[in-house]
Amino acid sequence: MIPIFVGVFYLPWSEANVIATLVFGLAALTDWLDGYLARRWNQTSTLGAFLDPVADKLMVTVALVFLVQAHPTPWLAIPAAIIIGREITISAL
Repeated sequence: MIPIFVGVFYLPWSEANVIATLVFGLAALTDWLDGYLARRWNQTSTLGAFLDPVADKLMVTVALVFLVQAHPTPWLAIPAAIIIGREITISAL
């Protein structure tokens, strides 16, 4: 969903931000549903357990970078940097 999110974000439409938000929400919903069904049907794997959090972190990082790009203020950049730093740190541990 990241390429779709990026593409929608840069569309020259006034509704692009709303559509990008809907794409982000859809990605979150499908991620939850995928995890729920995998656990319920006992279809988990080591690779899936590794890749799912990585994909989640990438999606959040891309969204935060785009938000800071759209509104470059310290009040948005500092929390975004902290969140991204935390995500990288948690992944490294």
